[in-house]
Amino acid sequence: MDVGELLNYQPDRGAKRLRAGDDDDDDPRNKKAGRELARNLEGDDSEDPSGDRKRILEKLMDDDEDADDQEGEPVDESSVKKMILTFEKRSYKNQELRIKFPDTPGRFMETELDLNDIIQEMHVIATMPDLYHLLVELNAVHSLLGLLSHENTDILSFKYVVDLLQELTDIDTLHESEEGAEVLIDSLVSPGQVVALLVQNMERLDELVKEEADGVYNTLAIIENMAEFRPGLCTEAAQQGLMQWLLKRIKAKIPFDANKLYCSEVLAILLQNNDSTRELLGELDGIDVLLQQLSVFKRHNPATAEEQEMMENLFDAMCSCLMLASNRDRFLRGEGLQLMNLMLREKKMSRTSALRVLDHGMIGPEGSDNCHKFVDILGLRTIFPLFMKTPKKMRKAGAADKEHEEHVCSIISSCLRNLKAQQRTRLLSKFTENDCEKVDRLMELHFKYLEAVQLADKRIEGEKHDMVKRGEILDDVMEDEFYLRRLDAGLFVLQLLCYIMVEISNSGISQLQQRVHQILNLRGGSVKVVRHIMREYAENIGDGKSEEFKESEQKRIMDLLENF
Repeated sequence: MDVGELLNYQPDRGAKRLRAGDDDDDDPRNKKAGRELARNLEGDDSEDPSGDRKRILEKLMDDDEDADDQEGEPVDESSVKKMILTFEKRSYKNQELRIKFPDTPGRFMETELDLNDIIQEMHVIATMPDLYHLLVELNAVHSLLGLLSHENTDILSFKYVVDLLQELTDIDTLHESEEGAEVLIDSLVSPGQVVALLVQNMERLDELVKEEADGVYNTLAIIENMAEFRPGLCTEAAQQGLMQWLLKRIKAKIPFDANKLYCSEVLAILLQNNDSTRELLGELDGIDVLLQQLSVFKRHNPATAEEQEMMENLFDAMCSCLMLASNRDRFLRGEGLQLMNLMLREKKMSRTSALRVLDHGMIGPEGSDNCHKFVDILGLRTIFPLFMKTPKKMRKAGAADKEHEEHVCSIISSCLRNLKAQQRTRLLSKFTENDCEKVDRLMELHFKYLEAVQLADKRIEGEKHDMVKRGEILDDVMEDEFYLRRLDAGLFVLQLLCYIMVEISNSGISQLQQRVHQILNLRGGSVKVVRHIMREYAENIGDGKSEEFKESEQKRIMDLLENF
């Protein structure tokens, strides 16, 4: 075995989460370890380099023999305690020598190797989450975070600590022992700025260096794991600089890689069901960042499956943001409507998601300005051909007919609700074109979804009957579950279609009302059925925030039904 092989040697650390393109036989961190040692040794020729080399090589040979001797030893609470105490001692010794000889790496290199060895041995603790409490009780978590805050990112311990924390917080491992996981996460977040520390570390890493790019990836994994286990951390994490760093990284002009994909995924997670993070993103001009990144896919499809996944993550993030009223104004000012409209016309893979974004941006009374602007930019010319027929390319892209029809109908119903004056007249005139062909399509979809809902109702009634026979109680929770199943079966789309029917019938254009009733009679439909669907819709309407909005909407819908 020559010197290079000895310097590159690393003990087996067990399985870990790999990035795309990595493999077990060629771990870049092992190569980096050798390069770091070699670089430190080369920079210390004045301190008797031959002596240092000899000591380090002898130590590596001893470690190899010790690893072979310990392979068969069982790992229990006692051995884990011993391991953690050894880590604490070596960490203190390394820190002491670094302070004492800051400009002489050769004087503390041996302690550096000792420390790295014990950190790698501690990976075994990640397989025993029920012993995580020992890491906290013996202060190991605090010491690991202390190594992360070291001013020198070139030390090997920094990379190994990130790897270790990533494995300790692996979400599958955390769920194996909820008690142990709670103790570990509490200890990590108790200083109050753990995410800020992780973000600070990512900012000083150079992603052009493969090993440091791996460090960024594993740091993002730590944050994702903690956020998934404890969703309440998302707000705190975003405010500790993570949101700003993610936006900066996503818009960085560097080639697409696994880290950019991961950033888009973490961003989408932060924005889920969280108005605080949505508001923060808006204040940081995040809407413009998302629009700039999505504009790439206006005329070009993603080159790979990974890039497509990133695109969908960015669309998900945009949809989440648009659930906040203030972000809809930013979306309007940033010409988001124009971009989404162009995507619909270009017929690329982004078209399906652009439809979803438009739906989120125009729904409810907060979407009124966007609805008016959509008509002004000739959006009706884009949306109605999609209403008349589901494009085959959308089906190939994986979007089901139901999803497509739901978003298109939702956009049209939002326009009918929000448009005033000239824009509303332009919308209604679309339904009279070509002998009311759009009304015919509306009624065709109505009967299609009515049949689907009736089948679902029949199945649910059968289940209810069986439950009653078994003596089970149909409580409110079960009723809500059944209602959600009906919505999923097509009831929501049916409600949108009925709303459009009622709106155009109350438009004052007799031609439209006559056509609706004519087709209902021809197909054996019933005005009573439409009224029943709309009453059920009115009962369940609301944004979950304002009782006043709910009552006004219910009254408006009931007024429309009276004249239907």
